[in-house]
Amino acid sequence: MWKKGFDAWEATTARVLDRALRSPILLEPGGAAITVAMKARAASHRAVSQCWSALGLPTRRDQDRVLHTLNQLESRLIDLEEQLEDR
Repeated sequence: MWKKGFDAWEATTARVLDRALRSPILLEPGGAAITVAMKARAASHRAVSQCWSALGLPTRRDQDRVLHTLNQLESRLIDLEEQLEDR
């Protein structure tokens, strides 16, 4: 009996939510809110990056570049070590 009631509730809720989530009345403001939030996030990231740069500290992008270069150098070093071992 409990399972039948739950299944009926779930089916009804799914139908109502599906209609609501497809409605332009809900989607348009929701999309606009997400757009504003993403623009604010991007502006925040730029401001933090500029602050780090102004202090003379590396930004995340700088650190990623350095890490990538270090990985390339490590890979080349391993290749050279293997070549020396083969001789």
